[in-house]
Amino acid sequence: MPDDKTKKIKDTAAALFSGYADEKPYELWLSFDKNLAKEMSRFVVGDMYARDVLAKTTRQLVAIAALSATGKQDELKLHIHAALNIGCTPQEISESIFQIGVYAGFPAMNNALLTLRGVLEENGLWPLEQKED
Repeated sequence: MPDDKTKKIKDTAAALFSGYADEKPYELWLSFDKNLAKEMSRFVVGDMYARDVLAKTTRQLVAIAALSATGKQDELKLHIHAALNIGCTPQEISESIFQIGVYAGFPAMNNALLTLRGVLEENGLWPLEQKED
């Protein structure tokens, strides 16, 4: 029987990453070091992503903004998928990406928007409905 932390890790990972077809970081880590992969997963998913200080949707929007600003496109794709899984709207995700253009530059913003569009296309959520002014 798994302990409470193991259950929390599995529940959090399932909520965030279910349906994600590409290799997840945990799977990559496992291919190199099983024990270290478990420890890193316990920290990242069991501690950081399971905290309740921020709403899960807010936490994902923060991750998306940080990954967009730093140009980490593969990880960004994973977290966009996770954000959609837990209820973030495409508009909320795009807004968090637009926000980083001011601080990280328009090229970083544009690369992130391309990644977002790709994820939305894969999930049948593209094109977005546009609001009229």
